[in-house]
Amino acid sequence: MAGDLPSAAHIAEAVAAGSLRADAVLAAHVARWQSTHARLNALVQTRHEAAALEAGRIHAGSAAVLAGVPVSVKECFPVSGMLTTLGIESRRQCRDASSAALVERLQAAGALVVGKDNVPQAMYLHETDNPVWGRTNHPLATDRGPGGSSGGAAALVAAGVVPLAVGTDLAGSIRQPAHACGIVGIMPRSAVLGEGGAFDTVPHLTAVRPRAGFLARHVDDLRLALGAVGVDSKPADRRGRPLRIAWWDDAGPLDPSPAVRRAVRDAMARLRAAGAVGEQFDGAFGRDAAWLHLALLSADGGADIRQLFAGSTPIKPVARLLGLAGVPRCLRPWLAGAAQLAGRRIEAEALRQTGPRQGAALAPLLAARDRMAAHAAAMGEHHDAIVCPVSALPALRHGTAATLIVAAAPCLLANLLDLAAGSVPVTQVLPHEEIGRRNSRDPVVRAASETDRGSAGLPVGVQVIALRGGEATVLEVMRLIQQEAGASSR
Repeated sequence: MAGDLPSAAHIAEAVAAGSLRADAVLAAHVARWQSTHARLNALVQTRHEAAALEAGRIHAGSAAVLAGVPVSVKECFPVSGMLTTLGIESRRQCRDASSAALVERLQAAGALVVGKDNVPQAMYLHETDNPVWGRTNHPLATDRGPGGSSGGAAALVAAGVVPLAVGTDLAGSIRQPAHACGIVGIMPRSAVLGEGGAFDTVPHLTAVRPRAGFLARHVDDLRLALGAVGVDSKPADRRGRPLRIAWWDDAGPLDPSPAVRRAVRDAMARLRAAGAVGEQFDGAFGRDAAWLHLALLSADGGADIRQLFAGSTPIKPVARLLGLAGVPRCLRPWLAGAAQLAGRRIEAEALRQTGPRQGAALAPLLAARDRMAAHAAAMGEHHDAIVCPVSALPALRHGTAATLIVAAAPCLLANLLDLAAGSVPVTQVLPHEEIGRRNSRDPVVRAASETDRGSAGLPVGVQVIALRGGEATVLEVMRLIQQEAGASSR
């Protein structure tokens, strides 16, 4: 898509050396945005005039880490003078009085914040669509989306409109669109960047929290961005010990597409070629973590998200998910039984596992999370990282995200346990991998089969989750996967 375009590191180095002017970089960004916007609809608010003034103040010899690098910001981050609507019509006039802390840190590092990118309504779907800014398309297929909720960011990076973007992640919202669009993304631990000053859509959710992170085309650009905001991601000295990788190719409640399973095995082959040691594990740990994370997210019955819609009506997919979240626990066994009899196996399991819980009813979930954290810590005594799918599927077709919410289940382990994690592209779907999913009455499985059809050529990534070493380990493993891909293509 945009592999031949300058990286963030190249831009910053060239601007500092005087071989490239920051205003010329910005002009190239504006030209690319203008040529792609009608097709993508991803950068939905621009601040090009303000960025031009900032570019004019950046001169050769600048020591700024991100000097002259165009950066887009997810719509949920306040940027002085811009709007934070979350795609909700009643918020069309919600103007930002000041900028988020992370935005200010990036600007202090020389980044040119060029505007805000699109999000799903209330950031409640893995599809970037809302009635305020419209629908964002995948850079390679206009009948599909770039994922979400950092979908606008992923589309811009993949299309070469910006080399670096800022996102957030509560349930795969950086890694899933990175995978769908064939780019890299990182979600640091919560103590690293926190939420970065983003708008808080779930203020009463304390068991797990959204986290700020970055999307780019190159792993080294993620390292550069983290360094620019004061995060040290230098790999630890293992004193000659090889990287030890735990891996699985399961994807949780939904079987992975053939290309997803192959991507994990290809990534492990690259890591072994680079000297790493791998051990295959049962993916049940990731599946159980996904259901537990979804249970915690739904414990308030969707109350926080509903409050965002004062004076507005949610779009149908969001309304459907909010309706499911609000079903009382006492009704769920009956509804789950009916769904099971109707062949809706995954919906039945979701009804059993999730739903409103308050007070003491939350205690078993928190205890289960503590047990999973202890299990992950025990894995970390012998392994540096996990490699597994990001999603069960390649990029989703428009309008299917509410049905296919469990496709992103592999991401939820890292969210649940506050582990650093990232996504790195590995391969593309091959023509013969568009079929092969078993026949089923389950509408989720049928939607997955439709997603597989016509997916040849779409990107497929893998997820890297650090068991020790945090962000540095994620970047090291992803860099090896990306580096070995380059070596094998030469």
